[in-house]
Amino acid sequence: MMKIIAYYLPQFHTFKENDEWWGNGFTEWRSVKNAKPLYKQHNQPRVPLNDNYYDLTDKKALKWQADLAKKYGIYGFCYYHYWFDGHMLMEKPMEIMLENKDIDLPFCICWANENWTRAWADSSKEVLISQTYGDRDDWEKHFYYFLKFFKDNRYIYKDSKPVLVIYRPEIIPTLRDMLEYWNVLAKENGLNGICYMYQQCDFDHTKDSNGDLFDYEIEYQPGRVKGYNPNLPRKQQQSLSLPVVIRKSLNELSLKLKLPLTSWSTVRYDYDEAWKRILKMMPKDEKVIPGAFVDWDNTPRYKEKGSFYSGVTPQKFEYYLTKQIEHAKRDYHQNMLFIFAWNEWGEGGYLEPDKKWGYGMLEAVKKALNNSK
Repeated sequence: MMKIIAYYLPQFHTFKENDEWWGNGFTEWRSVKNAKPLYKQHNQPRVPLNDNYYDLTDKKALKWQADLAKKYGIYGFCYYHYWFDGHMLMEKPMEIMLENKDIDLPFCICWANENWTRAWADSSKEVLISQTYGDRDDWEKHFYYFLKFFKDNRYIYKDSKPVLVIYRPEIIPTLRDMLEYWNVLAKENGLNGICYMYQQCDFDHTKDSNGDLFDYEIEYQPGRVKGYNPNLPRKQQQSLSLPVVIRKSLNELSLKLKLPLTSWSTVRYDYDEAWKRILKMMPKDEKVIPGAFVDWDNTPRYKEKGSFYSGVTPQKFEYYLTKQIEHAKRDYHQNMLFIFAWNEWGEGGYLEPDKKWGYGMLEAVKKALNNSK
């Protein structure tokens, strides 16, 4: 059976730092509600079905999510985790889930190891909280925080080891020492080690000297195939709305005249083209786990500077996900697939029901799993 694991964003609740950085009461919902359509048929703002703007410190919301995911065939969630030398952000939803065993859905953790900046709001490089990696004392504290989750009977294991995803291993200067130490601690605490995975395409286990530390690479989508040519740097990826040369000229003119960048800086990608590329991808070796995506639109966060996919429907998603499940089994020899995302409302990647499609995207998952059988 294919295990579909959905990335999970715990941003939908208030906390002290967000109040300080973005204003009292800020959550991801504020960006979602304030989104504007950038052209006539642009699907914004996205509205949860029945205006369900939940609070993830409410256990009932967490249980609703888990029950819904399970009903439609989602195997588990991959929770984003934010740790800055022992200082944590948005940890409450995952901790509430751990304390309540009736929230019955498998889960694993992805450490989102990046600086927090104001880039999404105002393009500045101001660092709100920096990501540093400490020494053995900090690594030990971090491991023992993980351990209580690893030992929960809902935690996702692969190859008899708990799965831990590192978002960006290439920016960790102490990567080898830290991960090897965590493996030692894992074995001292009765585990067989840790199954390390990574998801950023800027790291390649076949080329990097630290690649041997990782059991698996996750093909994080749609990041791997954005635009028509996934091999180009992001700044060179093309827009469907205007040729890249024209967009570049207009943007340079705006900057020269000190005018705000308008809609010509928005990048529009084609959903069908992206999925065709995903289905043509082949694993570089046996250590690759395929990915999928339901949708992408980060204009609620980045506005005119954002990007989105056109042509998205539940019917297309069902068709492509069916093909990707078959692709995963046949060519990757994997029974696991990571999907963007369960609840990335600010980036358009969510399976949760909304006003436009209802339960359509969840129905598509259920049908794709049945089709692939």
